Amino acid sequence: MNLEALPAVPPPGPVSSPRPVVLVVEDEASYVDALEVGLTSEGFTVVAASTLRAARQRLAGHPVDVVLLDVMLPDGSGIDLCRDITASSSTPVIMVSARSEEVDVVLGLEIGAADYVTKPFRLRELVARLRVVLRRAPPDDEDVVRVGEVVVDLARRTVRRGPRVVELSRKEFDLLALLCSRLGHVVTREMALDTLWWGVDLNDDRTLDTHVKRLRQKLESDPGAPRHLVTVRGVGFRLDP
Repeated sequence: MNLEALPAVPPPGPVSSPRPVVLVVEDEASYVDALEVGLTSEGFTVVAASTLRAARQRLAGHPVDVVLLDVMLPDGSGIDLCRDITASSSTPVIMVSARSEEVDVVLGLEIGAADYVTKPFRLRELVARLRVVLRRAPPDDEDVVRVGEVVVDLARRTVRRGPRVVELSRKEFDLLALLCSRLGHVVTREMALDTLWWGVDLNDDRTLDTHVKRLRQKLESDPGAPRHLVTVRGVGFRLDP
């Protein structure tokens, strides 16, 4: 990595905190030292872990704003840690690797990485990528709802089930958002129909049942015996966390 004197990159917009915390998961001490100096000078707080185990311990006790994660680590693949982070939180992950094979790039992005950089990289490029990723991140968890292994980002209108992105139609997402807004409470059939199909002359209300069935197929491990999207007989539906 080329860390020769470079002009500072002014932040193009606000980030999530005055000094965002970057967790650098990297076993090459020279890289860690250089990143700590370079990123600190650019307004970041840097914490480091040299193994997957150390990174998990750090994340368990102290939340961070973004993770800079090397693919190859002494005790395993960073891909596994990336999968765990994206499945359980909204913390963005930037994958780092000395390898540039397309399969690594695709795999990292498919499991939820926010970005991917290849060694050697310049500090200027890395800082720009960090700031872009932080601007994308939600400012807090108010718009993120977790139901079992399902993570619903209401602001971005995205849904994940574990590491996998779940594709929903517009009405399916609107129905899920309505259920999320009353998490643990019943949404009556009348409320759902009035909210989602107001002004539409439906021949019958089986349209609602069809959308509920599709949501269960996409979100439940066993759609025939749902654990989260349950029917309250004669009343409506409830989303249980």
